Amino acid sequence: MKKPISLGLLLMIFGVLSAQSQYIVPNELKAESFPGHSEICWKNHQGFTYEVYRLIGNAKSFIKQGETAQDYFLDFYEKNIPQNAEIRYRIIPKGMKITDSAAGKFEIKVTRKAYRDEDLLDMTQRYTTRYFLDFAEPGTGMARERSNDVNGDIVTTGGTGFGLMAIVAGIERNYFPKEKGLEVINKIVSFLGSVERFHGAWAHWYNADTRKAFSFSKYDDGGDLVETALLMQGLLTAREYLKEGNDKEHDLANKITHLWETVEWNWYTQGIDSLYWHWSKNYGWKMNHRIKGFDETLITYVLAASSPTYSIDAKVYEACFKNSPYYYNGKSYYGIKLDLGMDYGGPLFFTHYSFLGLNPNGLTDSYTNYFERNKAHTLIHRAYAINNPKKYTGYGANLWGFTSSDDPIVGYSSHHPGTDSDNGTVPPTAALSSIVYTPKESMEVLKYLYFEKGKQVFGKYGFYDAYNPGLIEGQQVVKSYLAIDQGPIAIMIENFRSGLIWNLFMGNQEIQNGLKKIGFNFQLTSNNK
Repeated sequence: MKKPISLGLLLMIFGVLSAQSQYIVPNELKAESFPGHSEICWKNHQGFTYEVYRLIGNAKSFIKQGETAQDYFLDFYEKNIPQNAEIRYRIIPKGMKITDSAAGKFEIKVTRKAYRDEDLLDMTQRYTTRYFLDFAEPGTGMARERSNDVNGDIVTTGGTGFGLMAIVAGIERNYFPKEKGLEVINKIVSFLGSVERFHGAWAHWYNADTRKAFSFSKYDDGGDLVETALLMQGLLTAREYLKEGNDKEHDLANKITHLWETVEWNWYTQGIDSLYWHWSKNYGWKMNHRIKGFDETLITYVLAASSPTYSIDAKVYEACFKNSPYYYNGKSYYGIKLDLGMDYGGPLFFTHYSFLGLNPNGLTDSYTNYFERNKAHTLIHRAYAINNPKKYTGYGANLWGFTSSDDPIVGYSSHHPGTDSDNGTVPPTAALSSIVYTPKESMEVLKYLYFEKGKQVFGKYGFYDAYNPGLIEGQQVVKSYLAIDQGPIAIMIENFRSGLIWNLFMGNQEIQNGLKKIGFNFQLTSNNK
């Protein structure tokens, strides 16, 4: 016969359990040191609030750095923290005292390592690539249009093209297991093959839940040829990467080929000598937007000329893209000559989007050397910021570059010099994505934003979308991420570091044929001859 448990024993057991359950230690607590900050991560499915304390070296007490109900915390270093310093963190539940005897259970250590510029670039690329992997729409693998979307899970086709290139580079950099990256690519390709297309073109946006096209504007509810081109640039980069792989990778490459060969580029000419941007089964050609240059749409003509199944004639490129009042320029701005483009060159995404895969090095035609043209465009933006004709706060050699982005004043805007859209807002993507053209100058911006303003402008997926230092401190930063702004940062950093994405895209034989067809001269590296 079992003896009954005494009341005293029950109270003692209850007291032990209460003490054990009073504090819940974060699961999978990890910490890593980067050039100017530590990242501490843990599992926090319950949304508990934790306070973050830090102790450096032989200091006698922990200092509170902040608190969060998220599953991560970024702790930015002060300038006086030496290299190789040991940094101890305690991530304790809100309400617990740092002096509590149980606080040591919540401790983790890192060492601040010495860093090189290469480490800073790697960190920026790594963080930015997370947007296309960790923040991808889970059911489709597609890139979400933006992190602050009010319309639900809206996924973007052009931004997904950028994401594909970023993921390929991320696989090569071992940012995540190759199998994980390929899983996302496979989901994307499956989704793109299953949704409604419009004579082979995809819509600008899709609703990931319904898998139906989501209207970009009133009449833009069908095929978007430019977004299709930006998507296909990424797909063909991925195909070139996959085609020599194992059977599964080879099969995935073949699926991409099928998507590529079923885009009816020439149908979007309406049978004349122009490419048209949009077509809707509900509104037909109502938008009537001819695709003219010089701007980000160059890649559309390159792909349309390169198609092995629905190619356009070279005369379409000559008669439409080049037939524009802002194609040829030839003027100088701040002593810098600009061969092509509107005054001051327009927003810098004109110089980024087409050249994520299309290698400007050695790319020429009868009008310009494209690397030099793009470099000039970038340097004009920098010179404009240094000159600062509107006297905005912060503009200068450490803060320059203007492009389309969120805006703390007007919501979203295509910022560029010489227009009213220049309102003091600087999107970090502009200078950072220009690193292939202006490595020294872009690194100056990167170091300033990260080391001087990192606590304000840097988050889970890298640099936030927009920064306006002339506003009151709490409203200077739009803490959002956009696929079309994140992608160029990761891709152009990789192109600067290795040329990987350029080599892969230019390795497609169809692209080489198309470039020749419309009058381009180009050089290939030993990797893609």
